[in-house]
Amino acid sequence: MDWLERIAKLRQWTRSGTRAPHKPLLLLYALGRFQEDADGGLPYTAVERDLQRLLTEYGPPHRTTPAYPFHHLVSDGVWEVRTARGPGSPGTGVRDLRAAGATGRLAPDLRAALRREPDLLGKIARRLLDLHFPPSLHGELCEAVGLGLEPAQAGQSPAVRGRRDPRMRELVLTAYEYRCAFCGYDGRIGAVPVGLEAAHVRWWAFGGPDEIENGLCLCALHHKLFDKGVLGVGDGQRILVSQRFVGHSPAARAYVVALAGRPLVGPQPGVRPVAAAHRDWHARQVFHGEPREPREPHPATPA
Repeated sequence: MDWLERIAKLRQWTRSGTRAPHKPLLLLYALGRFQEDADGGLPYTAVERDLQRLLTEYGPPHRTTPAYPFHHLVSDGVWEVRTARGPGSPGTGVRDLRAAGATGRLAPDLRAALRREPDLLGKIARRLLDLHFPPSLHGELCEAVGLGLEPAQAGQSPAVRGRRDPRMRELVLTAYEYRCAFCGYDGRIGAVPVGLEAAHVRWWAFGGPDEIENGLCLCALHHKLFDKGVLGVGDGQRILVSQRFVGHSPAARAYVVALAGRPLVGPQPGVRPVAAAHRDWHARQVFHGEPREPREPHPATPA
């Protein structure tokens, strides 16, 4: 059985590029627990809070429940649920899962394959990460689910949607003249830029093209905040800051809160800005909540 192919074909609710990472997050969590205890089960009541936290932090902006993946992942053949009455999930109701003492774990055949092939766990984890999350979140996601990958595994990137364009980073950084589009940071060591990255607006895993109109040059801090939904890009190429972001330090106010309503830095004249379709996707699928009102008016975007 090709487990990587099965993992790549998880049945998910999809419509117009909507993110639905519920099953991948549960699987990553289960793989982390398998590393810790290969024979242990995952009672719903014991893991519900952890799964809800993962969905809140790495899932879509709208609120959802871990009961859905806990029940529905069974249909993909990689997960099983048992209660005191025997095999089978009692349904997607949170109260039903709690009352029945529902316990889930990886399917028996998958557990056996993971024991036979030590490298399989890392391959599955990497496939899930590449298919459903941007690279900027991979490391912290592994930490969040307690998943330890070998350095070689962490650097692997199996082909999941064709090859990425290796020119993307250079094209985007050049378009923005090697400055962060949010804060203007332009640090270098000699002639080499440091701390600057090419961010996909519409994530590559969700059909985002390797094109300048889908890219932003961002410093490492603002790239992470952009991919976590703290920051976005609105009409008029102005910066959005989520109302849900809380930061009381001078640094948080200066580097995040004060950005609300500011025009992007760049791109240089003659280069197309971020396409509206990609901005809209990010606003619907990644950005959290409503944008903050600017504290003071900002000047119009330079021509």
